[in-house]
Amino acid sequence: MSKVIVVGGGAAGMMAAVAAAEKGHQVMLLERNEKLGKKVFITGKGRCNLTNASDLEQIFANIVTNPKFLYSALYGFDNQACMDFFEENGLRIKTERGNRVFPVSDHSSDVIKTLEKKLRQLSVEVKLHTRVTKIVVENHDHKADSADNMPAGNEDEAFTKNEGEKQHVTGVCDEKGRIYEADAVILATGGISYASTGSTGDGHRMAEETGHKITALYPALVPLKARETWCRDLMGLSLKNVKVTLKDGKKVLYEDFGEMLFTHYGVSGPLILSASSHVNKALSQKELQLLIDLKPALTMEQMQKRLIREFEENHQKQFKNALNSLFPARLIPIMIRLSGIDPDKKVCEISKAERTAFAMGIKALPLTITGTADYNEAIVTRGGVSVKDINPSTLESKRTGGLFFAGELIDVDALTGGYNLQIAWSTGHLAGESIPW
Repeated sequence: MSKVIVVGGGAAGMMAAVAAAEKGHQVMLLERNEKLGKKVFITGKGRCNLTNASDLEQIFANIVTNPKFLYSALYGFDNQACMDFFEENGLRIKTERGNRVFPVSDHSSDVIKTLEKKLRQLSVEVKLHTRVTKIVVENHDHKADSADNMPAGNEDEAFTKNEGEKQHVTGVCDEKGRIYEADAVILATGGISYASTGSTGDGHRMAEETGHKITALYPALVPLKARETWCRDLMGLSLKNVKVTLKDGKKVLYEDFGEMLFTHYGVSGPLILSASSHVNKALSQKELQLLIDLKPALTMEQMQKRLIREFEENHQKQFKNALNSLFPARLIPIMIRLSGIDPDKKVCEISKAERTAFAMGIKALPLTITGTADYNEAIVTRGGVSVKDINPSTLESKRTGGLFFAGELIDVDALTGGYNLQIAWSTGHLAGESIPW
C-alpha cells in the first residue's frame, strides 16, 4: 500500500483519488477552495455535460491537442465506463442532442455529490482550504548524499537536476509551510481558465520547478473578438443553423454548422467556442477571417433564385422593407448597410450585379477576427505540461518518479460536448490506478 496525495479537487483530482483508493492505497486529497468540484459546478451552464455518448472514434476526432497521447487513458476508462461509474453510484443520467450526457436532475451539484459520497465510502481524507505550493522531491539514487549536502532546514527540498540523475517525489508543501509526506503525488490542479475556481497556474509552476516543460498557454473554447463594430449592434442575437468558416489566408482552420451568438466585442456560442480551439497560434501572428453562411442549406445558385423570388413578390417595396422573411429583424439593418444598396431603393430597381453581391454576402458574411477573450471567459486552457515529459501508459512523469499528472494541467484539450470532462475522468482514473503498490 502506498501513501498517495492528490493535489486538486476538480474532476480529474476526485476521480484520481477514487481510483487510487479503490486499489487499496491510503489517499489524501488536498483542495485549495472551500469545496470540491468548483469548476465542475459551473460546467454546462450549471448542468454539467459530464461526457459524450458517441463512439471512441468520434471522441478522438473531437480532441484538438495530442489525441494519441490519450489512447491508454481513454481506452482504459472510456465514456461507457464513465457513465457506468456514475450510474452505479446512484446518479441518473440522460443523453441529449449531440450525444451530450447530463444528470437527469440538470444539476451539476449532483455529479459532485456522487463523487464526494464515493470518496467518503473509500475513506479518502479530504483537506479543504489547503493550497499546495511545492512538490517536495529528492534525488532517487543519492538521497543520503543530497540531504547531507543541503543547508540546514532544507532537507525536505533536497533534489538535483543534474543530467542522468532522476529525482523522486517525497511529498508536498502547502503555503503555510506544512509538509505532507507521500510515496506518490498526483497533480491535478487544472489550467488557468476561470481563475475564480482556483485554476491559477500553480500546477504549471510546480511542474516547471521540477524540471518539466510547459508548452505555450492559450485560452481555448473562448469567445472571439472582431474588428467590425456592427457586432455590438447585434449583441445577444443568436443565429441557429448557420455555417462558419475560419480562414488564415486561403487555409481553412475550422468549418462547421450550428449555433452562434453576437457579443459586444465579437462572436460566441457553440460554433465559435469550437472554432477558437483552432485559432490561438495563428492569431498570435495575424488577423483571421470568419465567414458566416446565413443560409447553408442553399447553394449559391439556389440563393440567387430565392432572392429573385423574394424580390418579385416585393417588387414595389423599398429594399429595407423586403427582407423580413430572410433574416431576423435585428440583422436586417446590418445586412442592408453591408450590401451597399440604398435602403429606400425599390426592389424592382435593384440591378443583377447588386443582387448577386447581396447573395454572396448572405453566403459569406465576413468578420475580421483580431483576438480571443481572456482566460476568465475560456472554458479550458490550451497548453500545459508537455506530453513528452509524461508516460502515456501511466501518466507518471518521466523526470520525477512518483509524480503523476491528470486533467487540464496536461497539454491536451478538446471541443465542447463533454469531451474535456471525459479527458479529466480518464486521465484521473489512469493516474490513480497506476500508483504502484
